[in-house]
Amino acid sequence: MLKPIIKYIMNKHINFEDIIYILNVRIRMIKDLFHLDVDPILFYGQTMADLDFINSTMDILTDKFLKNQNFVDRDTDAECILDAEWQFSQLLNEISNNKGQNSFTQFPETHTLIARLKRESVERKKHIEDFCTPAESSVLEPVVSLTELNGLLGSA
Repeated sequence: MLKPIIKYIMNKHINFEDIIYILNVRIRMIKDLFHLDVDPILFYGQTMADLDFINSTMDILTDKFLKNQNFVDRDTDAECILDAEWQFSQLLNEISNNKGQNSFTQFPETHTLIARLKRESVERKKHIEDFCTPAESSVLEPVVSLTELNGLLGSA
């Protein structure tokens, strides 16, 4: 079901910052569930579907990012994606560590889903970090040498 959607999205311009903003709002909404006194059974199905949605959307964004070399704000987009991945991994850790009465960990399938989502998140982060590692040739030399700087500051 995702393949036709991915093909459609790959041919379309997408705004990484706006999509990631929406994903972060959804992540915060799920985090808020852990601070409220609600019956987890009421929200379990939708929350697991939301986690899957966030994960699949992050897959699509990462794939689009890695396949297109021509983004103008490539570094900014990489930072946004990596930040969203960090937020997502924090949420997954919070779900895993939440052992209270209102916890989703009481459902056996939660452990399997969270483990898979964590694994996929780590893989995406690694792909982006590997792809965006600056080459040594791109490291800029200082514009002003230490001698020139001392001369400008009157320390020489």
